[in-house]
Amino acid sequence: MTAHDTASTYYSAFNAKDWSKMLSLLSEDIRHDSNQGDTRIGKDAFTKFLQHMDDCYDETLTDMVIMTEPTGTRVACEFIVNGTYKKTDGDLPEAKNQTYVLPAGSFLEVANGQITRVTTYYNLPLWESLVLGH
Repeated sequence: MTAHDTASTYYSAFNAKDWSKMLSLLSEDIRHDSNQGDTRIGKDAFTKFLQHMDDCYDETLTDMVIMTEPTGTRVACEFIVNGTYKKTDGDLPEAKNQTYVLPAGSFLEVANGQITRVTTYYNLPLWESLVLGH
């Protein structure tokens, strides 16, 4: 499977909410750099993050564009996050099942058919304005 195929399968599993499939594509020492917060290392830390996100958000990604570079080890993904904010997440605005549409992107590293790094970026102030209705 190419890095492009791995990323495509990973995000298809995300949209299907097939968490076990997503996790099967990650290396045991996965490095997860989220938009806000600390870097997480390891599949256990990523699994906890994924469970937390599933509790607070219901998201589907559309308009997916996946690009690889010549060595086939790095992948850039651009997409639109279509979501519902289900449960208040920490000190973020109160959740009231608000919906949002937010552009985002991620970068992945792939080695031996497994994702070794996921780095995700989005505009948090824009997301906050969307859920606050501004």
